Amino acid sequence: MFGSLDGQTPLTDDERLELRPSFSTRRELNEAERLNINTARIWAMRGAVLGRSDLLTDVFGRELHRRMFNQVWKWAGRYRKTERNLGWEPHRIPEGVRVAFDDTAFRLNHETYPLHECAIRLHHQLAVIHPWVNGNGRHARLMADLLVASGKGKPLTWGAEANLAASGTARSCYIDAIRKADGGDFGHLLKFARS
Repeated sequence: MFGSLDGQTPLTDDERLELRPSFSTRRELNEAERLNINTARIWAMRGAVLGRSDLLTDVFGRELHRRMFNQVWKWAGRYRKTERNLGWEPHRIPEGVRVAFDDTAFRLNHETYPLHECAIRLHHQLAVIHPWVNGNGRHARLMADLLVASGKGKPLTWGAEANLAASGTARSCYIDAIRKADGGDFGHLLKFARS
C-alpha cells in the first residue's frame, strides 16, 4: 500500500505503525496529509508567524513539521532516528538543520543572493539533510515559501498546480532540478520553483 516514488523516503514497518488514524490506501493517506499541510500553511502564513524572530531556527522548523503532519503521524516534528537511502546520518541532523538556517540568515543579512535564491538554497539544504521520516520535500518547500513571504517577495509556485507527491512530469522535473542543485547548479531548481 505505501510504496515510495522516486525521491520519496521509504517507510519502515515500525514507522507505518505510527500513523494516527488507519488508512486503507495511499490515496487516503495523501489526502489526510494534504489537509493537515493546508492547515499548517494557513497558520504559518499569518503575519504573527512570518514576523517571528525564530523563523530560521531548528525549533521553528520542528514546530512547522509537527503542525504539517500531527494529525497523521505520531512522529511529526521529530527528527528521524534511522538511516535512509537519502540524507544525513541521524546523529548529524540537528547540527545540519541549524547550519542550514544559520547559512540562510547570513545570506539574507549580507544580501549574498536575491530572496528567491536564498529560499531555494535553504530548500535544497534541508532536502539534502532529509531530517524527517517523511515530508522532507513538502517541509522544505513550505520553509522556502515562508522565507519568501517574510521577505515580502513574489510567491514561489513550485510547478503551479502540480501534485509533487504523485508521480508525473512535474515530480520528475522537480527531482531532476534537486539533483542538478546537488552539483551546484541551482538555476533549474530556481526556474522550477518559479514555474
